[in-house]
Amino acid sequence: MSALNLHFDFMGHRKLALTISLVLVIASVILLLTRGLNLGIDFTGGNVIQAEFTERPDVTKVREVISGVVARGAMIQNFGEKGIIIRTNEDTEESRQNVMKALQANFADMKITGFEKVGPVVGGELRRQAIIGVSIALLAILVYITLRFQFRFAVVSVIPLVHDVIIALGFFSITQMEISSSFIAAILTIVGYSLNNTIIILDRVRENWGSLSRDGIVNLVNKSLNQTLGRTINTTLTTLFPVIALCVWGGPVLLAFSYAMLVGIIAGTWSSMFVATGLLCEWQGRKK
Repeated sequence: MSALNLHFDFMGHRKLALTISLVLVIASVILLLTRGLNLGIDFTGGNVIQAEFTERPDVTKVREVISGVVARGAMIQNFGEKGIIIRTNEDTEESRQNVMKALQANFADMKITGFEKVGPVVGGELRRQAIIGVSIALLAILVYITLRFQFRFAVVSVIPLVHDVIIALGFFSITQMEISSSFIAAILTIVGYSLNNTIIILDRVRENWGSLSRDGIVNLVNKSLNQTLGRTINTTLTTLFPVIALCVWGGPVLLAFSYAMLVGIIAGTWSSMFVATGLLCEWQGRKK
């Protein structure tokens, strides 16, 4: 699309775009502090019940039965030829008994073959290590882009990553969609996707940097954005279509992962085109 010689004035709206992003980030932080996240069994622990049937019922039917007696949903998966494993976030004896009674009332051929109380898969220690790992990765990105480009390029590349993750967390806070360990994989994928988009645009800015004194930072960034617009659209759409398919047909197991990816792709495209470049324009303008 750069061959079409486009001249969209993206940076003419940078202050509005940055304001929108700031409002979304602040709102997301407030939601996280007030509503929190609906953590799944991978984070909280709970009960695991194993049941067998003469003829295994549809998972959707089992989920409908379970949803009437548990407050926070359940993970249900097939096991063996005729078995089903049910994982609930509630680890009390009362909750387990309620689930078993509901199953027995709706499936006469069912028998419980095992149950246990489990701890969280993603415990406090693992979460602490994940935060340390991500922090080290962000620092490494900051150092590398500083050496490869400039320090200001590094800073405006890392800020959108934080922006995208916070907005994704805010979406899950306001919807209270249950998140599992796959959510972590989605967040890390979002970081990689957003960074890739941002670097492509900033690399073109670096290539055009020689015309800074003639064009000014706003025109230079606009030219770079227009030159990479075709690639941005192609990358976004080809990634967005399969993710939308996952959201529609992926089922409850992939729900958190697919919606995290959907929000992350939209936020990542926005932040690479407006947040990173807008901050660069503001920084360069104030420096001058």
